Amino acid sequence: MPAKASAKFVRVSSSKMRQVANMVRGMDVNAAMETLKYMNKGVALPIYRVIHSAVANAVHLADEQNPVDVDKLYVKTIYANEGPTMKRIRPRAQGRAFRIRKRTSHLHVELGQR
Repeated sequence: MPAKASAKFVRVSSSKMRQVANMVRGMDVNAAMETLKYMNKGVALPIYRVIHSAVANAVHLADEQNPVDVDKLYVKTIYANEGPTMKRIRPRAQGRAFRIRKRTSHLHVELGQR
């Protein structure tokens, strides 16, 4: 049974999150977490936390019939979808107004066992 975890309404655009998610997809969990720990991207921390949560879910769901070896887990699927966009107004010259879009994203991680 695959272990899953998700984070919703993360205040990062989904395109930035997809760049890092594509690098981690298919890696072993330990290697992915080490890569994310030393990556120079702001979005690496939320992805690290979700993978860590998925590992904890896998350990929690393990029983005698379905034992889980953490060293054999890998990132089976990881994807980031767009969340709702918060719209704000910034005043500009000559009475005009520009719209600022504060984008959010939803991250979903599923781990498999090799």
